Amino acid sequence: MKIIATSLVIPGLFAAGLVLAPQIASAKDAAPREISGQPIELGTRYELRSAVLGDTREVNVWLPTGYDKSADRYPVVYLLDGGLDQDFVHIAGLGSLASLSWTYGPMIVVGVQTKDRRAELTSRPTDPRYLSAFPESGGADRFRRFLRDEVIPFVEARFRSGDRRALMGESLAGLFVVDTLLNDPTLFGDYVAVSPSLWWDDRRPLRDLDRTAAGQGMSGERLYLAVGDEGGTMQDGIDRLRAYLGKQPPARITVRYADFSKSASHATVYHHAAEEALRWLYPAPPYEQGQTPWFMIEGASPPAAPAH
Repeated sequence: MKIIATSLVIPGLFAAGLVLAPQIASAKDAAPREISGQPIELGTRYELRSAVLGDTREVNVWLPTGYDKSADRYPVVYLLDGGLDQDFVHIAGLGSLASLSWTYGPMIVVGVQTKDRRAELTSRPTDPRYLSAFPESGGADRFRRFLRDEVIPFVEARFRSGDRRALMGESLAGLFVVDTLLNDPTLFGDYVAVSPSLWWDDRRPLRDLDRTAAGQGMSGERLYLAVGDEGGTMQDGIDRLRAYLGKQPPARITVRYADFSKSASHATVYHHAAEEALRWLYPAPPYEQGQTPWFMIEGASPPAAPAH
């Protein structure tokens, strides 16, 4: 199914110019002229039946400009909370921006719908307070199996995916991104966690990182980690994660940390952070601007016309 925007009926427009008051009144009373519109395609929506989840999930795919005319392979960004009523449209827009700005490269964006984020994106807590408050939690391993065994093979069998794939998410989805990096790191090569909810389970998994096997399988992955104005146990969890990753050899993990605490809240940090992450992960070759045009130079004049 193609993902389209709703077409609109636009009232008729009056020609510019001077008119008399009676004419204005007459035009105002006239029925508006309908102008036909065409749908705007944003991508393709699939209904993927999952044996792992025992459910059907929406998987939305945005392909880069020129995909159908090339034989190129592209990095794939797997976006958590990627339903049409979630984060798919604005992250697909960042994919489109790559084609317009020439400052980062093209990619395929795959939005994977979540339905019960608290159940699907969290590990099972050990703290009794969290078990009591969130009894439905703990489905992260199953959702990760859904990605590994069903979503990724579905995408790679149908689209020209390249060597790199990324996992992106914010808040509870950012928690899932970090959890995947620490427990199944080679499933993706690139990770984008924006204001991850690392307060989960009173940060217990992060307290024990130096004494557990978490993260031991990392082998050259990249993590973009961003935070808005969070504070409290969330910021403490992020600080603990950074301290642990900072001790790792560069060959195991490369981390880029972006602190938006002075300019963005939890509600506003995602879009800008996601754009910065994509620019870092998939930079485009420098664009040759050519000579500076005359109108950008103080006091310059247009070049003289060639003599005939």
